[in-house]
Amino acid sequence: MAERGPENEAAAALLRWYDGARRVLPWRALPGEVADPYRVWLSEIMLQQTTVAVVGDYFRRFVARWPTVEALAAAPLAAVLQEWAGLGYYARARNLHSCAHEVANRYNSQFPDNYVQLKELPGIGAYTAGAIAAIAFNRREVAVDGNVERVLIRYYNMATPLPDAKPEVRSRAQAMVPQDRPGDFAQALMDLGATICTPRSPRCPQCPWGSACAARAAGTAADLPRRRPRPARPTRHGFVYWLERQDGAVLVRQRPARGLLGGMTEFPTGPWGETPVAAPPVPARWRDVPGTVEHTFTHFHLILQVRRARLTKPAKIDGRFVAPDRLDDEALPSLMRKVMARVLAG
Repeated sequence: MAERGPENEAAAALLRWYDGARRVLPWRALPGEVADPYRVWLSEIMLQQTTVAVVGDYFRRFVARWPTVEALAAAPLAAVLQEWAGLGYYARARNLHSCAHEVANRYNSQFPDNYVQLKELPGIGAYTAGAIAAIAFNRREVAVDGNVERVLIRYYNMATPLPDAKPEVRSRAQAMVPQDRPGDFAQALMDLGATICTPRSPRCPQCPWGSACAARAAGTAADLPRRRPRPARPTRHGFVYWLERQDGAVLVRQRPARGLLGGMTEFPTGPWGETPVAAPPVPARWRDVPGTVEHTFTHFHLILQVRRARLTKPAKIDGRFVAPDRLDDEALPSLMRKVMARVLAG
């Protein structure tokens, strides 16, 4: 019999802890149940750049409305974007819809069960392919997200900063994946990072790896992982326009399918740059709404001045008018919901 190495012991200890401490999540199969690849995939896409606390209600609404990948593939993209509104990173929703189409049409509504084919699907990268392959199909694959990076960097006391440390972290993670229960191992690592080995104030005495953790022994756990300094995030400025008809309906339009907030509904805006540039959708008596709307994207911070006017005569306008009490039904991203709140508060 092969001798058990430290990676085997670590995996076994983690799985013992997971058996008693696993989180109950709406997309996670209970002990003894078989994981549903559709729910695993949907949850993993939703959880990208988002927290478990935020995703729960979105996930429940999605599976209630579209319980299978066939149902999601048959849904209009506009409806998917509407349900996604508020989750951010809207390219994920467009890729989600494209992926559902491909699984339904190319794979007869059955997700492929291996990393290589999963990674070829829209919106599925290395982490997501590994997570689905491991959790849904019990393949011996690695799933390395931010939580897992933090856990392993501390466990091995790795001084190399992120993102430079990523290749070594992935290699060490792959070496740890056990032959038995790789799906549970992947979820155990996620749970360990989310509940014990947290970014601040890690709970080392409760950790199943506490006695073997090199960072705990060295007293460096709270200082890891290290990161390269990030460049300063620039600030952009612009105008956004709230145009009402005589009946109170408000002008909205759809953003281009590609690019930032692609395919989502917006109130018309002008260009965003170092200085705001006026570009109203129609000549009118525009007045500034007090205050500004601020929103931070991945690569820049945005400050918008809201301008408001009433349409007093017919005009050719790009967009459509929506009654105020129906705006909540639109696929408005968080930025535009902030605009709506600013106008209604003013």
